[in-house]
Amino acid sequence: MGFLDKLCAIAHRNNSWLCIGLDSELSKIPAFLRERHGAHAVLEFNKAIIEATSDLVCAYKPNLAFYEMLGPVGLEILYKTRELIPTEIPVIGDAKRGDIENTARAYAKALFEYYRFDAATVNPLMGFDSVAPFLEYSDKCAFLLVRTSNPGARDFQELNCLPPHPFPSPSEGRGGSRGEGEEGKPLYQYVAEKAREWNTRKNVGVVVGATAPDELAIVRRIVGDEMPILVPGVGAQAGDLAQAIKNSVNSYKELAIINVSRSVIFASHGEDFAQAAREAAIALREAINRARA
Repeated sequence: MGFLDKLCAIAHRNNSWLCIGLDSELSKIPAFLRERHGAHAVLEFNKAIIEATSDLVCAYKPNLAFYEMLGPVGLEILYKTRELIPTEIPVIGDAKRGDIENTARAYAKALFEYYRFDAATVNPLMGFDSVAPFLEYSDKCAFLLVRTSNPGARDFQELNCLPPHPFPSPSEGRGGSRGEGEEGKPLYQYVAEKAREWNTRKNVGVVVGATAPDELAIVRRIVGDEMPILVPGVGAQAGDLAQAIKNSVNSYKELAIINVSRSVIFASHGEDFAQAAREAAIALREAINRARA
């Protein structure tokens, strides 16, 4: 089963387009778990969160940084966390990988074969050859960073750019010449167009933050109805949920994966943390469905 089929099947079964980010930073996990389990408190925490919310989500998204920071034990916890997630629920490895082709091939093999993630976030800044190894896995999905949710996204992603001249002459150099009055557009729009172009196997998605609602609407128009958009930035980053959903869903009111991490998994730091996460997830699922309707 391909990623889109798996995603839509669980979204319809759970009536949910909520993705919970397992950004399980050890220092923020309830103290009583850390006292009992040390670093393995992360695994116990994840287990409880998954058991409390697996009927409410369309996906989980562990951020690899919070596991890698723990060294070898963290990578073991990441692997075991993947095993805890029911097989029918897609898992998006939030790795943001992006490198030359042979390195990208190794990253893709690790994420898709060793950790068995159904999808991964990929930084496309180095161009197609850095993304291609991920796209060779036709049953997986590569979510390309297009317009991210962080404040610094504007430093580069909104720069007005001109495409390279297609046929430079030797005297013009690599970039070619420009015609008078030629207009550019923001870099993120070029990335969205490339994502659509590279989606020949229907295994490309894009990442656009809820903190950029206008850009969300533009990207959805560019990529069309068939591509999923992963939408971070709701919750702790204060993106407008209703506006983000309105601007990111396709014409069938689907394929907008609303990712929320800290405001769900850290809804409580007491012994009721799992129940509090469930209640937060229920409220978010209901809010998402109201906005879709």
